[in-house]
Amino acid sequence: MTWFIRWRSPSLKSDAAGPQTFRGKIHHSRTAGKSNGKKGSNNAILMYTASTAFLEALNEAGVTHIFANLGSDHPPIIESLAEGQANGRVLPKLITCPNEMVALSAAQGFAQASGRAQAVLVHVECGTQSLGGAVHNAANGRAPVLIFAGVSPITQEGELTGTRNEYVQWIQDVFDQRGLVRGYVRYENEIRTGKNIKQLVLRAMQFANSDPKGPVYLTGSREVMSEEVSPVSLNVDQWQPISPAAIAPNDVAVVVKDLLQAKRPLVVTSYLGRQTSAVKQLIRLCQRLAIGFLESVPKSMNFPADDPLYQGNTWSEPRQNIALEQADLVLVLDSDVPWIPVVNRAAKNATVYYIDVDPLKDRRPLWYIPVKKSFRVDASTALEQINERLDHEVVDEGAVEKRRQFYTNLSQARCTQLQKVEEEHAKADIITAEYISARVRHHTGKNTVFLIEGVTNNKAMFDHICPNEPGSVFTSGGGSLGWNGGAAIGIKMARPGATVVSLTGDGTYMFTAPSSVHWMSRHYQTPFLHVVYNNRGWKAPKQATLSVHPDGHASRTDDLGATFNPPPDYAGIAAAAGGAFAQTLRHPSDVDPALENAMKILKTERRSVVLDVWLSSF
Repeated sequence: MTWFIRWRSPSLKSDAAGPQTFRGKIHHSRTAGKSNGKKGSNNAILMYTASTAFLEALNEAGVTHIFANLGSDHPPIIESLAEGQANGRVLPKLITCPNEMVALSAAQGFAQASGRAQAVLVHVECGTQSLGGAVHNAANGRAPVLIFAGVSPITQEGELTGTRNEYVQWIQDVFDQRGLVRGYVRYENEIRTGKNIKQLVLRAMQFANSDPKGPVYLTGSREVMSEEVSPVSLNVDQWQPISPAAIAPNDVAVVVKDLLQAKRPLVVTSYLGRQTSAVKQLIRLCQRLAIGFLESVPKSMNFPADDPLYQGNTWSEPRQNIALEQADLVLVLDSDVPWIPVVNRAAKNATVYYIDVDPLKDRRPLWYIPVKKSFRVDASTALEQINERLDHEVVDEGAVEKRRQFYTNLSQARCTQLQKVEEEHAKADIITAEYISARVRHHTGKNTVFLIEGVTNNKAMFDHICPNEPGSVFTSGGGSLGWNGGAAIGIKMARPGATVVSLTGDGTYMFTAPSSVHWMSRHYQTPFLHVVYNNRGWKAPKQATLSVHPDGHASRTDDLGATFNPPPDYAGIAAAAGGAFAQTLRHPSDVDPALENAMKILKTERRSVVLDVWLSSF
């Protein structure tokens, strides 16, 4: 007679945000030899469940980490993880995340830094709603992430293992849980049986990893995830992401012809640098034909900031960019917002080509730019095609040199102005965003990854960090604030040898859930430098109000409901929650010693550092 473990109408001790323990019974059966499990310690047969198959499928798809905020719908998965650990199964590592926004931001950061999709585990519709803005960021940042959420148990009288046994399971039962994220995910589905669970996971991952990449969402009840199933071995290669698309050869010829005939060609991009291979091809093209390069709302390091063809970056500032205004051909590559027409736009007679894996923006109700032609293609592939075509073309080198001189002159004037700003601000008695960004650049080395989420200070950060290495800068890609804290943890896990520096505004810092972030940083040994640009409030709402009503009532008051004065002790929060080294900086003379000390602490003590930098108030 062989003993085996089977849970029957389990009684649970649980916390909605924490792990659960079963009080089950051990039964014996003469049919136990037919179990799909294997023998473990004490001759117990360990059942192979849908949850085990789910975890194995994630592992087979390349997922190494599950960023989890656990709830009462996860006991089958917790049990499978425990069984796997006890019996040597190779399964993804569980990372405990006390906040759902942090969980998905960390998974997104890991995927951004490594190119490998990760998984997130949240609790029913409550946990799904708490993901909120993080789903928006992952969707707009085109980050491949698999999100799994349980649903309320589907039985209530003990019909199946996992049946309802807590009151909360009635009030968390909703008609369309998947509808909460349907507008943001690339794929969503419910797991209805464990018998094809691997196929569903691999299909979801295929969507996540195929252009346009993005999050995917699966749900499953406790009963389904507890189901005993037979192990299935699949050929994962059958679910590879779709191969990148290319431009038709005739269209390549037309684009190249127009590039060669243009007097002032200009490339505009926002996130081409998400593919480091595309950066190499872009540099080759721009240097070959002396094409100017302009970033619009940059989301990554797209082009070396010290290259004389680099024309800086534009955001929402109400002024026309000279390079964009004078361009007679604009090649837009990987950009959702290449310019803001009401304040800054390409010339009306300019020829515009648009290349993106999602040129229709079919999930955006209002979106268009005037183009000669758009291409639904991968930017790296398209640039390689254009460069190869140029190998067989005659190039007017005289025209190329004239363009090179034109853009070099503009670039030098810009660099001179930036240097002047840094020198002037260094002499001031207040710390400015430009000054602190420049000093951070000075104290960091090549193997540094910057996370930028400064909102109104984004331009100053990009201008004075001056990134030159592909893969050295990341943003959320979206507009829901609070990504940078969790993302720093995920990026540090993906690149443990890198120095991770997160630059954030003070309002955004509070959105990061810093108590959760810095607890995780200490617990999982993922130290990073957190620089808070503290202007004691939300500057963005004030700027937005004044841009619409420059002479209105709001322009004549300082009380717009957007100030945090006196501010929270941002550095102290991190110190209390995660043992971070915390320091508040109020004078320029504090900056260099603090940054030098921060670098030493990151390397020698392996704990995070939070610098609360007081800027002039807005």
